[in-house]
Amino acid sequence: MKKPSNLRPWAVWSTAAFTALTLSLSPIGTYAAQAATVEVKGTVGTVQSTPATPTRNTTIPAVPEASKQSPLPNVLVIGTGGTIAGQSEDATSFQNYKAGTLLIADMVKDLPDKQKIADVSTLQFGNSGSGSYTMSDLYDLSQTVDKALAQYDSVVVTTGTDTMEEIAYFLDMTVQSDKPVIITGSMRPWTVIGSDAQANLYNAIKLAGSGRTKSFGTVLMLNDTIQLARGVTKTNDYRTDTFETPMLGAVGYIDEENIRIYRAPARAMKPEGTAKPAFDLSKITKADLAKVEIAISYQEAGGGAIEGFVKSGVKGIVTSGTGAGGISRAMGQARTKAIEEGVIFVTTTRTGSGSVYGGGKGIIAGDNLSPQQARILLMLGLSFSDDFDTIKKWFETYGTPEV
Repeated sequence: MKKPSNLRPWAVWSTAAFTALTLSLSPIGTYAAQAATVEVKGTVGTVQSTPATPTRNTTIPAVPEASKQSPLPNVLVIGTGGTIAGQSEDATSFQNYKAGTLLIADMVKDLPDKQKIADVSTLQFGNSGSGSYTMSDLYDLSQTVDKALAQYDSVVVTTGTDTMEEIAYFLDMTVQSDKPVIITGSMRPWTVIGSDAQANLYNAIKLAGSGRTKSFGTVLMLNDTIQLARGVTKTNDYRTDTFETPMLGAVGYIDEENIRIYRAPARAMKPEGTAKPAFDLSKITKADLAKVEIAISYQEAGGGAIEGFVKSGVKGIVTSGTGAGGISRAMGQARTKAIEEGVIFVTTTRTGSGSVYGGGKGIIAGDNLSPQQARILLMLGLSFSDDFDTIKKWFETYGTPEV
């Protein structure tokens, strides 16, 4: 028996790389023109070349006529890349892969039995790792989701997991529609054995089509677990059960045909159309998005980070403090000076869970928001208002959605 060659994956990648390079030199700049086809695990997938300036497609596909006549819900899946769209070096390369490679249309096409749960259309917004997206990109993504929900019953957004909690919270705080928005991804690329990618995408579509999270805002669906966007965080860099919501826990689970919801956010208990977030992006431009940074406290932390952020023109700074939000003496001195110059601060804890209370002149308590999600809320607040009391009120309502 002839021994199988170990060179095949490299040959495939060499061919794909050459084809992608050839296409990238073409004057045609569309996703279709930049796509190359390779064979992966006996199926056909599509490898995406990376343009110098990433393309962000915001054109909503029309709902197909056949789908309009179908009794099934119409779900739009918006692909942004990440590990879920990753092409692995080979079928057992769990960490060696290129994120944001496969196209969402091909991924959805490969899902079995999707015709049982929804009529699914796709939109390739982009194909990058989650950390590659700018706040301007997220502005476009949120607007695209809202426009899609004018036609579709629900939307699924696939992203990388590295900054998924920030992308999800940005959508949660800006999408105006009450229709379900589900965000999903995976910890293993699409093309490895035992990947969680296919199950996560399938269950996200199932959850979106079920309508069970209507008026919940944006929710995450990974590892058969449903989490609210607010409070969720990535807790491990490799494990498939990485996403958790400290203190509060998940809101529900999917077990094949069973979708169980055990708690709901406060907004879901209000009359439809009355719990829209205050941050309607149609009322501002990308240029209005405020610059906000995060400064971490630690043993004998200096004030240089805060001073540097102020010099760079930030309007707000989130401090990730020790214990219940404490910061070093040097950071405290730098903060006092920055507040005198008009910078607004939000205080949070670096511990991973727990609530921060209090506040003071120029300082808002971040409750149990993570530093990264507090930054999103402060950035949006400062993008819509310069008034400290108004922003503080938003943290006490949207930032602390008690029932």
